[in-house]
Amino acid sequence: MARLRQPPEWAPHAVVWSAWPRVPEYWEGAMEGARRELAAFFRAITDADPATGKPRGEPVKILVWGDEARASAAEALAADGIERIEIPYGDVWFRDIAPVFAYGGEPLPTAVCFRYNGWGGKYLMEHDDGVAAAVAEHLGLPRREEDWVFEGGSLDVDGEGTALTTRECLLNPNRNPDLDKKSIAARLRDALGVEKLIWLDEGLANDHTDGHIDNIARFIAPGKVACMRPSGADDPNTAVLLRIEKSLRAATDAAGRPLEVITVPSPGLVPGAEGKPAPASHMNFYIANTRVLVPLYGTPYDEDVLDALRPHFPGREVVGLRADHILVGGGSFHCVTREQPAAAP
Repeated sequence: MARLRQPPEWAPHAVVWSAWPRVPEYWEGAMEGARRELAAFFRAITDADPATGKPRGEPVKILVWGDEARASAAEALAADGIERIEIPYGDVWFRDIAPVFAYGGEPLPTAVCFRYNGWGGKYLMEHDDGVAAAVAEHLGLPRREEDWVFEGGSLDVDGEGTALTTRECLLNPNRNPDLDKKSIAARLRDALGVEKLIWLDEGLANDHTDGHIDNIARFIAPGKVACMRPSGADDPNTAVLLRIEKSLRAATDAAGRPLEVITVPSPGLVPGAEGKPAPASHMNFYIANTRVLVPLYGTPYDEDVLDALRPHFPGREVVGLRADHILVGGGSFHCVTREQPAAAP
């Protein structure tokens, strides 16, 4: 079999996977609001035809577990194109607990299953470490087990051998203390086909994921990256965002091309728990088959970010949806999803 390679997010999807919030204490009083926001997000992905109820976008599969979550999801998501599957899980952060689907010359993808340790031991939730294998088994896919800690939100790929990550996350001793930069790059090359790994330094303030890349910079086409510029004099990430843009403009991809960098406004200061800035990000968008779903937080920059992204997604509708309550749980739209590619690229 040829070396595996993860397709880019803009490649066609067969389905997108997620989960339904189920444990109130994980959500600091925001679980019902998060459920409403997630239901709107799932419906926007399926883009159901009002006349027939059939999805025009892509189907959604969500995990449900426990009587209350099962009943709540059935009531909130009674629509075609949203399938509920009973597999044990802890919380909704599917980008990090699901398998990564990659192709290696075979008709079916391989489910690459990494170890998961609750973002360095900070949030250990029962069943989350078994979700990747359970999803692979449910689908009947070939499985590749990787014996090191890795979360999907820490890597963003262009499908042509280039990927983005951060030193803050992948080199953090709370993940793989015995692995250095060279070792991690080699493992990502073997597991997901990453030939060129572009290392940024750090992520957003108060991000408990230790700097996941999907909150700060995203490939939107081969050789083309989006990142954020600071918004407002009180933006808590001004220095970090400026360093990110500078690093990206100096980088080249696996083909030796300088990256094309586009910037969009950050949300600026979004207050979080105990008065600390929340790690709110417009980069945590999800690229669906027919739409790009962008998290919004009710700041003065909401419409500006949508206008900035629209020219870069021809053929897809760029839609903004509020994600204030999902953010309380620690992430947003990209964090709660894992796309399953439709076919080998």
